[in-house]
Amino acid sequence: MAEELLLDDFSDGNGMSAIGTQWQGFTDRVMGGRSDMDVRLLKEEDIFFLRMQGSVSLENNGGFIQVRLVLGEGRGSFDASEYSGIRIKYRTTREGGYYLHLRTSQNRFPWAHFAAPLPNSPEWGEARIPWSAFEGQLTPFNTPRLDKMTSIAVVAAKDEFSARIDVREISLY
Repeated sequence: MAEELLLDDFSDGNGMSAIGTQWQGFTDRVMGGRSDMDVRLLKEEDIFFLRMQGSVSLENNGGFIQVRLVLGEGRGSFDASEYSGIRIKYRTTREGGYYLHLRTSQNRFPWAHFAAPLPNSPEWGEARIPWSAFEGQLTPFNTPRLDKMTSIAVVAAKDEFSARIDVREISLY
């Protein structure tokens, strides 16, 4: 096993991850919510990054925007059990409201996931989020099955706010 597995550093500029899967953006509008989102690949000096920004609204039982990376080819699962967690280089616009979400084969319903909060980082920073930080949300399971992961998402949620998060690298460590 490699010490780290790079999922994406956005340097290709085409929306395809380093593992060969595509980033997907969507909002609570899939279930009738009112949040809006824009996702772009940008370059600032020599730094390539993904920017997710928008308006998170709690209207109509909404409350999220997200950009998700499917891990397994053909929607299969991915074995992340030899890694300790997710390393992310990012910056945010405010304290609170930003999360990493995991989905596994345990999550049968679209709203079921495992979530861990991201600390505020107004300047480019790095966080290592261990698997133990992820808690089950709208699922009967408390911990994710790491050998059956299906996706990782960067999410703005649970509060009404203007969101903007820039991600320049995401890896498993």
